[in-house]
Amino acid sequence: MNPARTHSPVDRVLIEIERALGTVFEPRPAANRASPAAGLGEAALDEAQRRHAAGLMRVNHVGEVCAQALYFGQAAVARDDAVRAQLLEAAAEETDHLAWCGERLDQLGDRPSLLNPLWYGGAWAIGAAAGLISDQLSLGFVVETERQVEAHLDGHLDQLPADDRRSRAIVTQMKADEARHAENAQAAGGIDLPPPVKAAMRFAAHVMRKVAYRV
Repeated sequence: MNPARTHSPVDRVLIEIERALGTVFEPRPAANRASPAAGLGEAALDEAQRRHAAGLMRVNHVGEVCAQALYFGQAAVARDDAVRAQLLEAAAEETDHLAWCGERLDQLGDRPSLLNPLWYGGAWAIGAAAGLISDQLSLGFVVETERQVEAHLDGHLDQLPADDRRSRAIVTQMKADEARHAENAQAAGGIDLPPPVKAAMRFAAHVMRKVAYRV
């Protein structure tokens, strides 16, 4: 039986609202895994390094807000139970990332993006739109999204202060998880997206990173 069909339309709306509120406004979402930064000493960063590390981790936090929204939007309209289960499983791991990035921002004395509700709403709509076309397109969207995220996390590892072991440990684990999500989505039948769609995704991600670094 399709689990989504056991809920009324009103129930489904309430579930999505609860998920959105938990992602955007919960200051410390519960993580299933301990932070990779646990047990590592804090680096002695100067103010410029602290601000830069915080800006990068804010971008990563926004990325996880968007990932949650994307997966939930896709899962809400998925036709196949196995695809829905895979999307929700990946979303659970993204909750770990969200918690780790939020904790690291606290440690750096900074805050999440003020535009998180906007980021969430836009990503949820994109995920639902992809899912409404087909599960295969939805999975292909996951593949491309995670590959682009993996590439930008590589860039963050190049930019983070060398002594900031806590931030680097979190980003390294996130990168490994995102690569696995892409592989799983491709193995489940994700199709390759057209080059113009990939280019549009890269442009949107670039704008998000520029804005979220500061706001």
